[in-house]
Amino acid sequence: MWIGWIEFDILLGDVHSLKEKRSVVRPLLAELKRRFEVSVAEVGDHSQYRRTQLGVGLVAADRPHLMEVLAAVERFVAARDRAAQRPPARAPQRGLTPPIAE
Repeated sequence: MWIGWIEFDILLGDVHSLKEKRSVVRPLLAELKRRFEVSVAEVGDHSQYRRTQLGVGLVAADRPHLMEVLAAVERFVAARDRAAQRPPARAPQRGLTPPIAE
């Protein structure tokens, strides 16, 4: 089992209020969930209206699939017209199952 995540630091551009920020971020989160079947959340810069940090995570059976989905998510976010981003942090890790105590 592989666990992977990617973090985005997104500059929202022409946004002037937290309400307007929400109108940009919420559809992006919904589309990421729908299109890629990943867990996604706004993980930082909650009170800044021109910037947000998003975290996307998933669990996959094999590493190639995990890396393929993370790359597709990265391309999708980069292609958004209102979002300029800094280079994302990506971290695939192999999951280890702890022994079950009896």
